[in-house]
Amino acid sequence: MEYKNLGRSGLQVSAVGLGCNNFGMRCDLDQSKAVVKQAIDSGINFFDTADIYGGRGKSEEMLGEALKGHRRDAIIATKFFAPMGEGPLWGGGSRRYIFEAVDASLRRLGTDYIDVYQMHGPDAKSPIEETMRALDDVVRAGKVRYIGCSNFNGWQVVESQWIAHTEHLSKFVSAQNQYNLLDRRVERELAPACEKYGLGILPYFPLASGFLTGKYRPGEKPAEGTRLAAWGARGESMLSEPNFATLTKLEDFAQTRGHTMIDLAIGWLASHTFVPSVIAGATKPEQVVQNVAAGEWKLTPEEMAEVDKITKPRD
Repeated sequence: MEYKNLGRSGLQVSAVGLGCNNFGMRCDLDQSKAVVKQAIDSGINFFDTADIYGGRGKSEEMLGEALKGHRRDAIIATKFFAPMGEGPLWGGGSRRYIFEAVDASLRRLGTDYIDVYQMHGPDAKSPIEETMRALDDVVRAGKVRYIGCSNFNGWQVVESQWIAHTEHLSKFVSAQNQYNLLDRRVERELAPACEKYGLGILPYFPLASGFLTGKYRPGEKPAEGTRLAAWGARGESMLSEPNFATLTKLEDFAQTRGHTMIDLAIGWLASHTFVPSVIAGATKPEQVVQNVAAGEWKLTPEEMAEVDKITKPRD
């Protein structure tokens, strides 16, 4: 396993991380423990969850249980912001809510500190100055080691870092956004902003919700229980002719080099200098092994250029 610095910090994370959004939903506690054990055995040290995952806290609870006895060797990243109850006081980026949310996550995780505490999305109702000051306070209190953001735009990252810089507050070291071979929007503004201001990008949905595995085929309805089937119209939009045409070219590219589509999807992301860790979910131990192996493919500059031609960013 390769380990990289998370942004402009000294924290080294595994090139492939484990996304724990399945815990509490598609995975029960025993399954979650088996997946986490395999992740640790495979060299993964970065575990990503959120308070909202699994049905308001279940994922954090299961991850905490699964990591008992391994806390020293694990980097736990969780998130706040999404509603955890009814009414305006149960979510967001206010000082009041952050102080409550971090303590609730600590209880569910069964730990006394969170390695990376991430704001799950921008909050138009809370001044970013208030949010950054509150996050700095939980860092100074020892409850959080590093902070990050998720689903921010490039300008929002710059604004947050500027406030942290001018007010001498803790800065974001990571930005977690959707990023894969079919969705390269982060390259327009977010990636340049993160490289300039010291954030590592943590891609989620690296397999485009399973589309890049090749399990979906033209003219066929997605199988029951799959993510794209559950998404309805949103899932159907993924199953477009242009996407299938791109997938065919990518499959040919991977196969001629002795690799699978999963190898290409994860290896391509891991080959970017601004990506310290790829967040890959798993419901079975064997999927963890597959994801870790995929992260070992380092594409050459020539291969990266060829993939660029196939997956030219769309407007």
